[in-house]
Amino acid sequence: MAEKQLQCTAAAIEHQKAWFAQLRRDVFENQKPYAIVQADTPLELFQTMDVPVVSNQWWAALISAKRLSPAYLDAMNTRGFHEGLCRYCSLPMASTLCGDVAPAPWGGLPRPALLSARLTCDCIQRVLAIWAEAFGAEFLPLDAPAAAELPPKWWELSRYRWSELFEEHRLQFMVAQFHKLIAKLERITGRAFDLERLRCLMEGVNRQEEYFEEVRGLICAAPQTPVRMQEQISNVMAAQWLRGSEWAIAHARRFRNEVKARVTNGVAACPAERLRIMWVGAGLWHDMEFYTAFEAEYGAVFVWSMYLAFGPDGYIRYGLDDPLKALASRTVSMNEQLHNPPWANEWIVEQAKLHRADAALVLTPLGTRPSATGNRFIELALERAGIPVLPIFADMVDARTWDALEMRRKVARFLNERVVRRTIE
Repeated sequence: MAEKQLQCTAAAIEHQKAWFAQLRRDVFENQKPYAIVQADTPLELFQTMDVPVVSNQWWAALISAKRLSPAYLDAMNTRGFHEGLCRYCSLPMASTLCGDVAPAPWGGLPRPALLSARLTCDCIQRVLAIWAEAFGAEFLPLDAPAAAELPPKWWELSRYRWSELFEEHRLQFMVAQFHKLIAKLERITGRAFDLERLRCLMEGVNRQEEYFEEVRGLICAAPQTPVRMQEQISNVMAAQWLRGSEWAIAHARRFRNEVKARVTNGVAACPAERLRIMWVGAGLWHDMEFYTAFEAEYGAVFVWSMYLAFGPDGYIRYGLDDPLKALASRTVSMNEQLHNPPWANEWIVEQAKLHRADAALVLTPLGTRPSATGNRFIELALERAGIPVLPIFADMVDARTWDALEMRRKVARFLNERVVRRTIE
């Protein structure tokens, strides 16, 4: 395991453990409701109603990091679930349905009051419906209307001109969906929804993401990468799941301060840095050591992932006169922004240039359509921009087909044949 170079990284991990332990106590001892949701759902609505949420993808990443995914996924296949099912979204369900094969992390998930997801792929409605049935809980799906207009350089429009960018009819449709979710949360909590509280929360999200934007700028400008990609992810995502809260804002500020001090003092994550690599896709949660495996021989540092970069461009919304509509604008086009052409490839090429990337590795999980459908376009765009690309066909949480040694050899060949030679020339 690579050492944690930042003090705030350890603090973020310990906070998540303590938060989850308190959640379990609240649910079991005080019958406090909580929800299980997909990562792209409007978490702010739950926070406004004081309903804690566990992200399906966060729980999948934790299961995978604990090396439990092979046991759960094998058990799922034995029960008749097909091999091509999206592992990222179904692994947490497997930990509930097949909990007898291995103990779940941190004591496992208690029964939620509600499960919710945006219907962004073919399987998610059925996965969460089956999971909800196993819990004896309610499932509320949210529709995902597609974009008809895709203006160039969306990130230059998304903060101030978001109503224009994301199309009025789509935003109104999403707001109507939000009202259905709000009605459920009001019934669960016995409390009325407070629109002004949502506005204040979203202002807090803006402050948090502004700190992350400073960190991104520091990384882009520094002569050498001051913080490894996996520590970027740990600090960013610990705050994103609780975004806009006092703790999340304070942690983002602490992260900014620590990275800024490292840049000021000339501290590099890898003092021998010679190559900067982008990682395009979700984290490789079952093998995070992969991201430091090429530092010693090649001076190759993973400098970029979507987790830090997307916060400032995808979440900041100025002009909160209608906070529900602004929240809809943050939710409605995540797929287009992160995965689908032309928006995803255009943004990622821009990020590659800003971060001075020498190469990119692009993860394609074959069972996860939303995060794989646009990858060929991303690869082509990067190559056309002069950035060599290595496609990685693997799953972010399923370690069963991952050959760690062979993948390291494959990346080494790629670096030798396409990247090192290019930088020398």
